[in-house]
Amino acid sequence: MQDDFVALFAYDRWANRKVLDSCRKLTAEQYVAEPVPGWSSVRSTVYHIALVTEIHLRKLTGDPDNRFPTEADLTTVDDAARLLERAYRRFEELQPTLTPERLNTVYTLRGGGFTLTLPPWAMLRHIVNHSTYHRGQVASKLKRFGVEQPTTDFPFWVIEQIPQEK
Repeated sequence: MQDDFVALFAYDRWANRKVLDSCRKLTAEQYVAEPVPGWSSVRSTVYHIALVTEIHLRKLTGDPDNRFPTEADLTTVDDAARLLERAYRRFEELQPTLTPERLNTVYTLRGGGFTLTLPPWAMLRHIVNHSTYHRGQVASKLKRFGVEQPTTDFPFWVIEQIPQEK
């Protein structure tokens, strides 16, 4: 199972980087604008991906710091990218401790008005699924602005990991 999480988080990092690279093609005005009335901005969605990834990994590593940047603190794509990279470094620190026993030990996590009682394996999978869901939203928003959406499907990441015949 440990190798599964290493692969899932490597994939998640790769896919989020591709989406962030596409977001860099937006103007500053497009990045913060609602693509259609009632839809949140690309910035809001990217912020949400980065913040939730950071919050959950912070909780899993036992970091008691409850301070989090606001969306206004992360005004650019690069700001969100830095928060995501910090979160992925947290996963790298956590990964060696993910024994089968730890992955299956039920914990109670509190914060942000919620209480979750579940094992770490469920939270780790949720982090990757959450990012995937919201990357789809960003792709729709990018399309509205005329920016080509990156291909972030899992098989394409796998293909990049395997030496290909020429």
